[in-house]
Amino acid sequence: MKKLPRMALIAALYVVFTILPPFYSFAYGPIQIRISEAFTVLPFLFPEAIFGLTIGCFLANLFGHVGIWDIIFGSLITFLAALVTAKMKKDYLAPLPPVLFNAFGVSLYLSKLFQVPYFYSVFYIMIGECIACYGIGYPILKILLKRRRVRR
Repeated sequence: MKKLPRMALIAALYVVFTILPPFYSFAYGPIQIRISEAFTVLPFLFPEAIFGLTIGCFLANLFGHVGIWDIIFGSLITFLAALVTAKMKKDYLAPLPPVLFNAFGVSLYLSKLFQVPYFYSVFYIMIGECIACYGIGYPILKILLKRRRVRR
């Protein structure tokens, strides 16, 4: 698959797995499991996924109830996490940047907006990110790595 269609597909999948029912109901807020975050491991294999994820996150956050903070900073955090994911040397480390960037970065504004303690938000976002990134994303990454056509 060419880079631009792959980037567009990743962006579309991110949006769909964030904004459509039943995913929407638990994709926003201080306690969240954003299933679309499973795709954040893809920059490990595909550099174009960096922009696909960023665009997808931006578009998905337009539909959320958190507002401009999530649109701007959530997208920026996704971009930064994707950049670091692309630089990871070991596949089992690929999910770690989105887990950490989102847990600590997104919590900076969600804790203020929802008036919850910062580390409460960190804890619950980290759990949700671990479920999405390690529980769903990492197995997807392993499958892609086993395919002969996908090599790092």
